[in-house]
Amino acid sequence: MAKIDLDALSIEELASLRDEATQKLSEKVAARQAELEAELAALSRYGKPAKKPSGAEPRHEAKSKDSAVKDGGGKDPSTKAA
Repeated sequence: MAKIDLDALSIEELASLRDEATQKLSEKVAARQAELEAELAALSRYGKPAKKPSGAEPRHEAKSKDSAVKDGGGKDPSTKAA
């Protein structure tokens, strides 16, 4: 791939380059998504059907030990086991 001197480009040229890059990225993402969905469909034949993720579901992130104690999910270090 040829290097592009971004400093030498006009605003219009930079905007055009951005638009082209965005379009190409969208095409590649769509192609990869189609590949992954086809692979998921093939794999689902071997067991329990895979649940298709929806964008509306919240993501669950692991809590650190400090946040677990603050939330009451961890053991309070000030209490002693009997």
